[in-house]
Amino acid sequence: MNAVINVNLTSVFNVTNNILNIMPDGGRIISLSSIVGMGGNFGQCNYSATKAGIIGFTKSLSKELARNKITVNAVAPGFIKSPMTDKIPIIMTRTIA
Repeated sequence: MNAVINVNLTSVFNVTNNILNIMPDGGRIISLSSIVGMGGNFGQCNYSATKAGIIGFTKSLSKELARNKITVNAVAPGFIKSPMTDKIPIIMTRTIA
């Protein structure tokens, strides 16, 4: 569980925190979240929580950096057919959208 949090959320916070010192006014910060960060998903509580955390972090940081005309966004893609998603019950992937 901690590995997922460190990779998906702590890393975004740390990289963003370090880049802010050199970010020019008018800069842009883009992070990668997931659609499951907005609606959860079967069997993915830890992953979903980290992606929701990125969305909350993005919203808060955008308010803090607006005075410097720095935009902050998160991209939240949906599911892509793969061996991993083939294991998710179809009803679960459709309730997210």
